[in-house]
Amino acid sequence: MRRLLIFAIMLLPQLLLAQSYSTNRSRGRIEIKGDVAVSQLVQKHIELNERVRTIPGYRIQVASLSGTASKNRAFEMKERIREMYPGVEAYVVFDEPNFKVKVGDFRTRLEAYVFLQHIRGDFPGTIIRDNILPTQINWDEMVPESEDDI
Repeated sequence: MRRLLIFAIMLLPQLLLAQSYSTNRSRGRIEIKGDVAVSQLVQKHIELNERVRTIPGYRIQVASLSGTASKNRAFEMKERIREMYPGVEAYVVFDEPNFKVKVGDFRTRLEAYVFLQHIRGDFPGTIIRDNILPTQINWDEMVPESEDDI
């Protein structure tokens, strides 16, 4: 009798708090009521994201120059990098009050690190920076031709 009472006490909360389960589920309809300006703002955000195609990536910052003639020195360094490393793009970015020289469009930090080790002898003090890259991706290069390429 005592065991039956303990069993009933333990089972009672389970029965009271249990939710009904039905295999016959119907689809509901959700209606969101809100300000029209919010909907317009969301639509503008969607349109902007469709126009601006960018992805997260990495670039190597080679120099951060300030002072007189820093702009000229930055563009000279950019041309020097292009001559030394053909096929790798170099950029000059004005981040007030500095002109920063950055190199590469790397998808992963590891790719950037490998190239950083390659140029560190010519440009000491280089660092990897997070960046937002334009999405000009050749998808044929991204897909391996065979399982050996994986």
